[in-house]
Parts: sequence; C-alpha cells; structure tokens
Amino acid sequence: MSDHPSTFRGGSTDSSTLDWHDRASIHLKNVGEGILHGMGALHRGSLAEMVAMVAAMPPERREEVVIEKAGDHRLDTAEILDLSRRADFPR
Repeated sequence: MSDHPSTFRGGSTDSSTLDWHDRASIHLKNVGEGILHGMGALHRGSLAEMVAMVAAMPPERREEVVIEKAGDHRLDTAEILDLSRRADFPR
C-alpha cells in the first residue's frame, strides 16, 4: 500500500499491495504531536506485528491507540481491524 501517489514520471502506485514489513509504531490516540512525539511510542516493529498486537488487545484498549506507519499514515481501530482480516495478512 502506498502512502502517497508517485510523482516520478507521472505514474501511479499500486495501492492494493501492502508492505507488511514497513516500520510502524503504536501510540496513544489522544497524545499531542509535539517535537518529542516520536519518543512516545508504546511499541515499535513491523506493520504486521503492530496490527497483530492491536487486534489482540481487549476492545476498550484498542480504542485508546493508533498505529503510525512509515510515511506519516495513521491507522485508527477500524482500519487496523480491517487489515488484520485481509487474506494476505501474515499469520
């Protein structure tokens, strides 16, 4: 899954594929975006690891966190659970 469309030679990127090995981190949802925000990660690892970790959390805890994926993409609970149900999700 591309974080943004490519501008190199005007081509587009394939958003149907997802790099499960991409860097990701779990953060509390309602924490500010200050200069030290990156240090506030609760967990770091691959996107697959972070999705599996959040999907395994109790529902009330899931609502307190987001996943920040490389490329400044923030995944909320619904998107995380959708990813965990994909056929290509590494189990």
